[in-house]
Amino acid sequence: MNAIKYMSLSVKLAKSGQGRVEPNPLVGAVIVKSGRIIGTGYHQYFGGPHAEINAINSVKKPKLLKGATLYINLEPCVHFGKTPPCAPAIIQSGIKKVVIAHPDPNPLVSGKGIRMLKNAGIKVAIIESQEAMIMNAPFFKYHKTGLPYVIAKWAMTADGKLASVTGDSKWISSEQSRALVQQIRSKVQGILAGINTVLKDDPMLTPNLKSKTHLSIIPARIIVDTRARIPLDSWIVKTASTIKTYIAVAASAPAGKLQALAKRGCIIIRTTGRNTVDIKDLLKQLGRIGIIKILVEGGGQIHSSALMAGLVDEAYIFIAPKIIGGRDAKTPVEGPGIKLMRQAINLKNISVKSIGPDVLIHGLIK
Repeated sequence: MNAIKYMSLSVKLAKSGQGRVEPNPLVGAVIVKSGRIIGTGYHQYFGGPHAEINAINSVKKPKLLKGATLYINLEPCVHFGKTPPCAPAIIQSGIKKVVIAHPDPNPLVSGKGIRMLKNAGIKVAIIESQEAMIMNAPFFKYHKTGLPYVIAKWAMTADGKLASVTGDSKWISSEQSRALVQQIRSKVQGILAGINTVLKDDPMLTPNLKSKTHLSIIPARIIVDTRARIPLDSWIVKTASTIKTYIAVAASAPAGKLQALAKRGCIIIRTTGRNTVDIKDLLKQLGRIGIIKILVEGGGQIHSSALMAGLVDEAYIFIAPKIIGGRDAKTPVEGPGIKLMRQAINLKNISVKSIGPDVLIHGLIK
């Protein structure tokens, strides 16, 4: 097994922490000596030991670490947080070479870990990995822009409709597609929807898994509700005391209703818009409180606002083999739209696969 394969294994290990470690990055580590893997580890949950420490501790005979090589998909940390720093532990272990995929963009680390290792006489090499970069795209985006990573998701018919002309949408997609959506929900920190979705469906907007024990935190619900129209007896409000719930409103939202929502456990986010919710400002505020990965499950207006503002990074598009027609039936992306085809938002790194009877198109936007 060569260096690239060891790095790929570290990425595979790191992915086991999805849904448990955020807002920390996904990190895996592989320790190799004389061409043999002697230890592995990954960051398992937020606040727990980091990947390097778990890998070092997995080696049953510590003397084997002397002269070994550590492969890790992100630069080791040097600062005290919820756990001690990793770079000093690597130095103390006797490891003599560290191969990383990318420097850490966090200003608290950002090159300091590499410098500490080199100063201790440890050889450091960088093998860039697109796989590792894509995996931790939310972490990199957050530390570069302060904004969360945004995933858009919708299910539509083969003729591009979200619902029939009467608003009926249960169910467009198959049971298999809906099960996959639950998995996607379990790997984000927040699920964002518009008030129209709440008024129409009265959803819970939580992962509906048989066991949630693998989740360190249930994703927060984020409702874009310009005038605070959400009913006090909706499921989202009734469960706000136990599941973190944010209601994003415009400056003109009525104070009395906001007080009533706050009493029931909702957290009010006031955005800069007077008569509309400023989506970018909302995302900035969510980023400041540590929410770095969001799934947008709104209707056509929410998707339009986020896409046209250049805020969406990834998309899951489920297409059901059904045709329902209807000039006035809702579509996935509404709003004013683009004027010229050259302005179209393009997907890249596209994958297309069957999910039961449906087709899933997945791609990155930027």
